[in-house]
Amino acid sequence: MNISHIEHIGIAVSNIDEALKYYRDVLGLECYAIEEVPDQKVKTAFLKVGGTKIELLESTDPEGPIGKFIEKKGPGIHHLAFAVDDVDKSLSEAESEGVRLIDKAKRKGAEGLNIGFLHPKSTFGVLTEFCGNDQA
Repeated sequence: MNISHIEHIGIAVSNIDEALKYYRDVLGLECYAIEEVPDQKVKTAFLKVGGTKIELLESTDPEGPIGKFIEKKGPGIHHLAFAVDDVDKSLSEAESEGVRLIDKAKRKGAEGLNIGFLHPKSTFGVLTEFCGNDQA
């Protein structure tokens, strides 16, 4: 597995517009993209800090993963995403090391990236995402 950098930090929020007031007005960060990912039942907003992105995640359905997360744990850090050169290969390598997977194969995520998640019960409580632009 080849991890090049932290791709982004995902933060679950109840309302993107309200959260942006903090990130934009208090911290001075610029939101460069807002996008809805219907199959994940989420609306995202991206901000950049140096070479790392922050992804704000607002549920579009209370039964979606972010809706359930906020119901159970409240707003806050949801996941840590690493950039990899091959999402499927990275998922397979993690699984071969005994890591439980949420995704057995890559799927499309925000910003057109391929994504795959590792289960937090196998990653010391941190929901971990692999992201990449791999085509195969």
